[in-house]
Amino acid sequence: MLAGGLTLLLAVGGITAASAHKRVSVDLDGTIQSVGTFAGSVAGALEVAGISPGDHDLVVPGPGESLEDGAEIVVRTAEQVSFVVDGEPTELWTIGRTAAEALSDVASSGRTVTMATSRSGDGRPDLDLPLVTDDDVDFAVDGEERTVAMTGTVGLARALEQAGITLGELDAVAVSIGAGGTPLVTVTRISEDEKKTTETVDFTTETRKTGDRYQGESVVVQAGKEGVRTIVTWQRTVDGEVVKEEVRSDEVTTEPVTKIVEVGTKARPAPKPAPARSSSGSGGGSAPAGVWAKLAQCESGGNPGAVSASGTYHGLYQFSVATWNAVGGSGLPSQASAAEQTKRAKILQARSGWGQWPACSSKLGLR
Repeated sequence: MLAGGLTLLLAVGGITAASAHKRVSVDLDGTIQSVGTFAGSVAGALEVAGISPGDHDLVVPGPGESLEDGAEIVVRTAEQVSFVVDGEPTELWTIGRTAAEALSDVASSGRTVTMATSRSGDGRPDLDLPLVTDDDVDFAVDGEERTVAMTGTVGLARALEQAGITLGELDAVAVSIGAGGTPLVTVTRISEDEKKTTETVDFTTETRKTGDRYQGESVVVQAGKEGVRTIVTWQRTVDGEVVKEEVRSDEVTTEPVTKIVEVGTKARPAPKPAPARSSSGSGGGSAPAGVWAKLAQCESGGNPGAVSASGTYHGLYQFSVATWNAVGGSGLPSQASAAEQTKRAKILQARSGWGQWPACSSKLGLR
């Protein structure tokens, strides 16, 4: 009787032990292992699998849940990633394996989120995570948008290469989630340049008095020349728009040359008296009062339009055309005014004397 009872007890115990043993699968970031355990909770199975989840890791079912045979346990380890949330740099934990997944996770809270990028030593843009795995990526650059399909797990630098985008030294890259849920890479073109401009600098004029020149005389002894002012301006341009500007230098690079004028101070000598002219002979002495009217009366009868019968001599004083031209007249003497004819006659008399009118000057006693 005792032996039979013991046999029954052992049989029941074996059945209980066998039913407590479980076989479960554990998926750690995509790597799956099969675990056999007598543990009664998810935490116990993870311990057997050698997995210690962190505070920010995702475990499904939760570590405190009871464990059943055939259970599938999923563990996703979290990483701390740099984001810009509502304009502020922030470190957040995420279980996303790509930037696209991490951004979708954080942006689901309704906040404006981008992922911070940095440049490696060779100037290539980096993220804390790969950009996408087998997904489309939208690009916004140079005022245009384009979509490029990515195959496999692709980082930011490789994605930009596939999109045919070359970054400048200062260009900024931001990664976000677009309106349609597609990852959006925005490239902001940034440049910093120095620009030189020039302006003229007026020259001054200096007046110097000198006793080497007569009063009323002025001579430019040194010509003035404008100088040059060079202005160097630094500009920061974002997507073609100047957002900041500073004057780095402003100096005269070519000095102007002063204009120098010498003004005479020496008194002029008194004019010498004109030599007396004889009223006779063929020389040009001064004419007595009323002589020109008398001479015109004698030569042409006082008619300004008179022309000799031969057509050779014209006007009050019977000029030949050649003589008229020689004393500055123009046209025909007979067509000029009486005042103009008298003026030219006086010039001729001063130059050649009264002998130009031999008959009438003798008659009038002028020579």
